[in-house]
Amino acid sequence: MSDPIILIPARLKATRLPNKPLADIHGLPMIVHVWKRAMEAGIGPVVVAAAEPQIADAVTKAGGQAVLTDPDLPSGSDRVWAALNIVDPKGRHDVVVNLQGDLPAIDPQVIAAVLTPLNDPEVDIATLVAPIRSSEELENPNVVKAALAFAPQASVARALYFSRVPVPWGEGLHWHHIGIYAYRRQALTRFVDLPVGLLEAREKLEQLRALENGMRIDAARVDTVPDGVDTPADLERARALLAKS
Repeated sequence: MSDPIILIPARLKATRLPNKPLADIHGLPMIVHVWKRAMEAGIGPVVVAAAEPQIADAVTKAGGQAVLTDPDLPSGSDRVWAALNIVDPKGRHDVVVNLQGDLPAIDPQVIAAVLTPLNDPEVDIATLVAPIRSSEELENPNVVKAALAFAPQASVARALYFSRVPVPWGEGLHWHHIGIYAYRRQALTRFVDLPVGLLEAREKLEQLRALENGMRIDAARVDTVPDGVDTPADLERARALLAKS
C-alpha cells in the first residue's frame, strides 16, 4: 500500500497573469480552489509549496496547510522536493503527487487517476493524457503531445517521448499531455539531482530529463483536459465553470 501526499507548487511571478495564485474566483484565491479540489480527491494530505508568504497566508486562512520555499527555485518539481523535505523529513510518504496550482476547476477524480500507473512496480513516474480532438490543438506548440500507444482496452500506456510538435506521424489518435505527475519518492529524489537534459533544453519540457536518463513514465488516459489558467481570458472561463458547480 502506498501513502501519497499531494504538493501544489505556487509562485506569484507569472508573465501573462501576475499574482495568478491569488486571483479572485468567487471570493476565494485560485490557489485555495486548487487546494480544495486536491482535498476532494481523497488520496492523501495536501500541502501548498508557496514561494511567497502571501500564498501561504491565503491557504492557511482557508484552513489548509502551506510551507514556504525558496522563491528562486528553478522549477515546480524543485519546489515540490523542497516542500516535501520540510513536511515529511522522515520519508513517510512514498508517493508524491505534483499538482499544478492553476487548475481551479479540475475534477478531483482526475487528480486521483494519476496514481493508476503506479500499480506497476516498474513505473517511476505517472502522469495523465487525454485525446486531442482538433487540428488547432494538435498544431499548438503550447499543447504538449505524448507519444504512446494504448493496447486494446488498456487505460495505461508507457510514454516514449513528449514534444511540442505532433507525434507520432500517421493516422490515429494523438494525446494531449496533462502536466500532473505522481512520483515514487525515490524517483523524485533522483530526478531533482539530474542535470538538465539535452532534449529537455531543446523542447523546454522537464519530463524529457527523466526519459533521457532511463526513467520510466507511464500515463493514464482521461476523457478531457482540465482547464488551466494562464491568461485573463482563462481566468474568466474558470470563473464561469466554477459558477456552475
